[in-house]
Amino acid sequence: MRAVGVAEDRNPWLTAAAWRSLFRDRPVIPLLALLGLLVILFELGPSNVSSAWAGGVFRAAVPLAILAGCQTLAMLTGGIDLSVGAIASASGFVVATLVGTTGLPAAIVIVLVAAGVAGLVNGIGVGVFKVHPLIMTLGMSLVVLGLANVWQVQRVQTGAGVPPAFRTLGSDVFLTVIPYSLIVFVPVALLILLGLRRTGFGRLLYAIGDNPIAARLSGARSWQVILVLYVISAVLAGIAGFLIAGLTNVASVTLADSYVLPSVAAAVIGGTSIMGGRGGFGGTIVGALILTVITSLLSALGYPEAVRQILFGAIIVAVAAAYTRVTAES
Repeated sequence: MRAVGVAEDRNPWLTAAAWRSLFRDRPVIPLLALLGLLVILFELGPSNVSSAWAGGVFRAAVPLAILAGCQTLAMLTGGIDLSVGAIASASGFVVATLVGTTGLPAAIVIVLVAAGVAGLVNGIGVGVFKVHPLIMTLGMSLVVLGLANVWQVQRVQTGAGVPPAFRTLGSDVFLTVIPYSLIVFVPVALLILLGLRRTGFGRLLYAIGDNPIAARLSGARSWQVILVLYVISAVLAGIAGFLIAGLTNVASVTLADSYVLPSVAAAVIGGTSIMGGRGGFGGTIVGALILTVITSLLSALGYPEAVRQILFGAIIVAVAAAYTRVTAES
């Protein structure tokens, strides 16, 4: 009886099952702890944490979080969107080439419509013709890159000037810590968070990823959901491309290619299952912040870009394996 009493009095947070449940159901909590640990390491290591440093981290994390949001939406259905880098790059570049003739508002509308068309093609390929999302979106990224190169040749230019409004929005900060890009990010984040939690479309994304056969038998038209999903993903990628162009003050057809792997990593770190049906955008935002702090830490330590790519790839494999095991054991 005493042994039973001791077992009953044990703190439930000391059990392995409780920790697995925490990582599975509330990944944001351990992720925030990891983020705090990385900030402490940065403070104790190569440099000091300051408001200017925090502003730079937030500013760099915003476009990554938006692109990672694209991956989160796609991964909830068991898919992936590898075309976001090409669409973001082309969006920033084409706007820069059009703004002088059409004006900025018209250029933005034209580019976002074009991005939506690319997403529509992705959605038709994945949802209607059942092409694997990895193959479909990878092929679309090559198509978009090719079209952007054709457009560049037609415009007879190798580069373009980034609109001043994009430079202000992408790179400027308020009070050295609050980036102006939050003007775009906050509505986008609220739209994704509320859309996933409070709308039928969000519930359908989870249902299709968790059990597509049951979702179909319940009357859900999966192809329509997937079509809309990839259109939304492409438009968000276009918006992220505007911010990346403003952040770097560069507009080129390959500008955002380096964001594809980190966007997948941020979604996976944030607790979104690559198998579909589990995850959320809240964890993805924290995942984007973690990767941005890691990048800052590696840069301060003098490590080259290759080390960052190796680390991000290892993070995807390790975290995906960990979440898969935790989910399976539940």
